Amino acid sequence: MNINEENNSLLASLLEKDEIKIPKTGDTVIGKIISASKSEVRIDIDGVFTGIVRGPELYFDDDEFDSLKPGAEVEATVIDEENEMGELELSFRQAGQEKAWAKLEQALKDKELIKVKVLDANKGGLLVKHNQITGFLPVSQLSPENYPRVSGGDKQKILEKLKSFVGNEMEVNVINLGEESDKIIFSEKDVWNKKQKHIIDKYKLGMVVDGKISAVTNFGVFISFGEGMEGLVHISELAWQRIDSLDKMYKVGDEIRAEIVNLDNNKIFLSAKKIVEDPWKKAVEKYSIGQIVKGIVLKINPFGLFVKLDDEIHGLAHVTQLGANSKDKIAEMFKIGEEKEFEIISISPSDHRLGLKLVDGKKTKKKKEDDDVEEKKEEKEEEAEIKKVEKIEKEDNTEKIEETKEEKANKKVAKK
Repeated sequence: MNINEENNSLLASLLEKDEIKIPKTGDTVIGKIISASKSEVRIDIDGVFTGIVRGPELYFDDDEFDSLKPGAEVEATVIDEENEMGELELSFRQAGQEKAWAKLEQALKDKELIKVKVLDANKGGLLVKHNQITGFLPVSQLSPENYPRVSGGDKQKILEKLKSFVGNEMEVNVINLGEESDKIIFSEKDVWNKKQKHIIDKYKLGMVVDGKISAVTNFGVFISFGEGMEGLVHISELAWQRIDSLDKMYKVGDEIRAEIVNLDNNKIFLSAKKIVEDPWKKAVEKYSIGQIVKGIVLKINPFGLFVKLDDEIHGLAHVTQLGANSKDKIAEMFKIGEEKEFEIISISPSDHRLGLKLVDGKKTKKKKEDDDVEEKKEEKEEEAEIKKVEKIEKEDNTEKIEETKEEKANKKVAKK
């Protein structure tokens, strides 16, 4: 009996005793590496079967499969019970995906930190991959330092910022897990919040912080301060007076001082105007109802003009207080930056409101044209009225002359 016959006989006897289970397609098997290269890996399974992993079934996304050495124990999935060489055809990819999915489920359950690699970006966020499983990291779930704050909300610039992360690794938490890739959601913000919690706990309402502007948006400015902290100063909390263009007044890198006015979980909201005196408290000392003042037109709206009386006090001249007709367009009657005279008609320091009425003697071009037309109309009506009176007077005089002549004739007849 030759060696092959002996091996076949031994294998047959083992199988008869049911001591060896023949792997089936889809089974996961455990074996030891016989040899490994970048093109294929050969595996010994229980000293009875030999399996091979090759081509696209090799899987290097997981550290476990990245540097395989002879003697190392590995798991693989059977994809063919017998290939052209009579060996088991195995896959690391399928086994790796199953293990990766199990890790994600455990990470979601334990709220454990994992790493993902950024593959691509769109306007909604980042397409990322954990091992070979892809998922999505929305813009809203990025950490403060990676959130794309762009002045004016320019979508193209936001996309450019997001695309700059392609190829980077990020630490995230799993916050939603579905079998379809678009239902696997990751959060970088959650990881940042946990790391910063002990620092955030140091800050209390009313505390004043010094920082630098990290981003300027159309709704306010973000400032960085302390140990990697960041907070928002809303546009309404930047100054007591009205602000129309933030990017003209504030730049990234500008130093700023502000007071903490709200702590919402890990979000910090601040106010820059609270730490300076409210100028409206002294407004009644400078201004009074009936006072004539000069003001500069800051903004023109369909409902009226915003007018700057000084650097701190601004007022509103409602459209009804501008001497305009219903057909007039105030945008054509006034210009931003021009100075006009106004009468103060109301003042409410507690509400930060001051009402104005236009009293400037200089008429707008359109208003002057309208007045000229009205004046000519009145002149014509007056001329017509004068002519009418003259006509009546002339008729009266004629009647009186005729009456006089008739009286004289009657007198002559009486004498005779």
